Amino acid sequence: MEGTRFNLVTVLGHTAGGKTAFAAHLADQIDGEIISADSRQVYRGMDIGTGKDYDDYLVGEKRIPVHLVDIMDAGYEYNLYLFKHDFLRVYNDVIEKGKMPLLCGGTGLYIEAVLRNYRLLHVPVNRELRNDLEKKTYEELAAILKLYGPLHNVTDTVNRKRLIRAIEIAMYQGTSTSDASAGYDLVPLVLGIRYERTVRRRRITERLHHRLKKGMVEEVETLLKKGVPAERMDYYGLEYRYITHYLLQKVTYEEMVEKLNSAIHQFAKRQMTYFRGMERRGIPIHWIEGELELENKLELALSLYSSD
Repeated sequence: MEGTRFNLVTVLGHTAGGKTAFAAHLADQIDGEIISADSRQVYRGMDIGTGKDYDDYLVGEKRIPVHLVDIMDAGYEYNLYLFKHDFLRVYNDVIEKGKMPLLCGGTGLYIEAVLRNYRLLHVPVNRELRNDLEKKTYEELAAILKLYGPLHNVTDTVNRKRLIRAIEIAMYQGTSTSDASAGYDLVPLVLGIRYERTVRRRRITERLHHRLKKGMVEEVETLLKKGVPAERMDYYGLEYRYITHYLLQKVTYEEMVEKLNSAIHQFAKRQMTYFRGMERRGIPIHWIEGELELENKLELALSLYSSD
């Protein structure tokens, strides 16, 4: 749809809300590509527990492109700083292709970090700098990156390529001015999918049992066997934490399911609390009721997207 004033569409909401399938169908309508805003779906091998359903990206026979999914091995700690840089890189790529970026997910901190940072800089490739950095050792690159402030940490040093790109971005931001920058204003349309509380709770419980049947316990067991430390599973969230406790025989299977189910309900409640806070902090969210049929949801979204 041409002529829209927006250059980013965001789809957010609580867990088990059907955000991905909705975003994929919306992307199909507006010639868009999805950028994931999920702090755990970045990890390879963490599929069932993080809610990756690749079929959600299918619209008929068409697969909608999705970015920032399966980009890191389990074991690393992905963080907000790394996400912001990855988002900026992908966002620029999608825009340059003439497509509409759709940021989709439930990690409120990631989403707000994008939406409140309204001035986005396009950081060009600096071939001369890269050639110079390629001559340096890994340790020298890490030391250079540390010079650019406390936001940089170990997750920016996953490999040489990430190190060099992080230095390139940091140096550009440190030397560019507002007049010389190749930035542009972010004009976002923020859509939220929400369900009534009792329906939300039912959907969460049903999805949990479905995931367990699909092999979520076996997924966690595989990660542990591959060498991901048990203590790291706490960092990866509820499903991985409680299932690890079960595999370590700290709780029974029934206790694990009960505690995990309760914890996910509390998590969804915290998500909605965070999104309400975003609204209070000046980010307007256009809420769409989850109980509506997909066609009606899309109709509402498209009317907002094409409005002046």
